[in-house]
Amino acid sequence: MCAAASRPPRSGDCGGRMVTRQLGRAAGEAAAAIGSRAQSTATVPSKSSRKGKKVNVLYDSLERGIAEKEETDSKRLKWEPGNWRQQLENIREMRRNKDAPVDQMGAEKCFDSSAPPEVMRYQVLLSLMLSSQTKDQVTSAAMLRLREHGLTVDNVLQTDDVTLGQLIYPVGFWKNKMKYIKQTTAILKQQYGSDIPSTVKELVNLPGVGPKMAHLVMDIAWKNVTGIGVDTHVHRISNRLKWVKKETKTPEETRVALEDWLPRDLWSEINWLLVGFGQQICQPVNPRCRECLNRHICPAATRC
Repeated sequence: MCAAASRPPRSGDCGGRMVTRQLGRAAGEAAAAIGSRAQSTATVPSKSSRKGKKVNVLYDSLERGIAEKEETDSKRLKWEPGNWRQQLENIREMRRNKDAPVDQMGAEKCFDSSAPPEVMRYQVLLSLMLSSQTKDQVTSAAMLRLREHGLTVDNVLQTDDVTLGQLIYPVGFWKNKMKYIKQTTAILKQQYGSDIPSTVKELVNLPGVGPKMAHLVMDIAWKNVTGIGVDTHVHRISNRLKWVKKETKTPEETRVALEDWLPRDLWSEINWLLVGFGQQICQPVNPRCRECLNRHICPAATRC
């Protein structure tokens, strides 16, 4: 039997061992409580953290900084012509009245907007085929005669070559265009259900259809901007303004050069702007530089 509780415990007796165990247990519990509080303090997120705010750490900041620098460097390395935004705004101002031939008689004005969609698209395609190396006034008159005759796939296929030639004359290279129209129309009937293709690749495979026409057809007929329509006006003006990194020899080279830097949301507008600007002011021969708002910032103005 153990001694009475009133007797001072000795280290070796039963009461002493009990007190020692109790003191040890208390100390262990206290240490555990302190550790638990420390762990809780380290892991419980702050109010701002609970709201979803990310706590920045050093390596995150470094990585983000590197990514931002790379993006900035990439943009800085992308070539673009000087003063192009101001030149563009000046051209928009000069085209504000929309009174150039393209505004009244361009491809967007030559089709029957009340016709069924597939007929409308066919008329857009034909107007662009006729417009190559032809003034808008001549193209518009030919399209009016064709529409009065009946400008549908079936009707054109039933029209003899002599009559078709008379309807489109005097557009440039009218004999070749007459053949192309007949061949293309037959393909549309056989392969596309009397509609037109909906891709640039298929459009340029049609007789008499080039890249410029294809991109304009996609924009006007299908409401799908796939590229910049570059004709002689766009080609000439882009080189005069130095909107190409180096001089281009063909409209197709100019298209590729422009699409490399010009923002995509301007691709549809740029053809209409530059064609009218070329018809009225920046003409092929004797450009009217004195009337041009870009005369002080145009690289070619001193030679005009």
